[in-house]
Formats: sequence, C-alpha cells, structure tokens
Amino acid sequence: MPTRKSRRATRTRNTNAAHVPRLRPARKKTASRRSASTPKLERRRAPETLRLRSLEPSFTVNDLDRSVRFYTDVLGFIVSERWTDGDVLRGVMLKAGLCELGLAQDDWAKGRDRKKGEGMSIWCKTAQDVNALAARIKTAGGRLTEEPKDQPWGARSISVDDPDGFHLMIYQER
Repeated sequence: MPTRKSRRATRTRNTNAAHVPRLRPARKKTASRRSASTPKLERRRAPETLRLRSLEPSFTVNDLDRSVRFYTDVLGFIVSERWTDGDVLRGVMLKAGLCELGLAQDDWAKGRDRKKGEGMSIWCKTAQDVNALAARIKTAGGRLTEEPKDQPWGARSISVDDPDGFHLMIYQER
C-alpha cells in the first residue's frame, strides 16, 4: 500500500492506469466550500506569560534610619537613591549586586501598632560563601534566625530578620 509523501498531498486512483496511485495537492477549503455545519478550527495559543526583568520589593518600616543601618552596615547593601521631603528622609533604594530593595518610612496612616514583615520571606541567592556571610553579619551586630545549614534541595543557607520582622533567607547553591 503506498504511503503519503506529505501532509498536503492526497492519494487518488486513476482507474485507467492499472491502479497506480497518483499524488495531487490537497485543495484548500474556502468559506464558500465549507458547509454551515463544519465548525471553523481555531488555532489555540497558550496565554502570554509575564516576562519580568527584575523584581524590586519595597518594605514600609517603622524607623527608616535604623533599617538603613541594618541593611547597609549588617547585610552589606549600598544606598543607591534617597527620597526626601525637604530635610526629612522618606525612603531609600538599596542595592546588593544586581538586586534592589526599597525601604520607606511608615506614615502611620494605618496605625502605629501595624505589624510588618509577618508571613513573608525574601529568598536571596548569592554566589558568596554563606559561612563567611554569617560571620560578617554576627561581627556587625546582626543576629541570625537560622545558622548556616545544608538544605535538602542542595543549597547552603542562613536566615536573618530585619528590625521590622521581614525574613530574609540567603542561600548559595552547591
């Protein structure tokens, strides 16, 4: 039995040619040739996904000066931008490698007893030695919430909470 040469060709029989199959191009269906009962096939596409270039979280903090000292002196971020209102510092953009983190002073519009950082973690991937980072954080007066440890998924990590309770997990892949 002959096989198809391509998807666009169909087999036909020529009764005068001793049953030798002959290929001819398939006809394209047009609107006039399609019957009303034949549904039009639509090509389904996957929905477009979000394609980010970076992610820059921003934390609202109780004491901006204290938080800036923690992130710069203890963790090693640098201040890349400052936002002021006259002489009053309202916020900063911090940078560590290619990553950025915003800090903004709480305006207390939602009350002074509002909890911050509860129920969230920021995962920070680094190429640096996690043990050396842990030692530097402790030397600078920081307190680890989790000492260096090997994770079951193949990384070594430490954890630290900032003054407002934002939890940072810093890890190095093995």
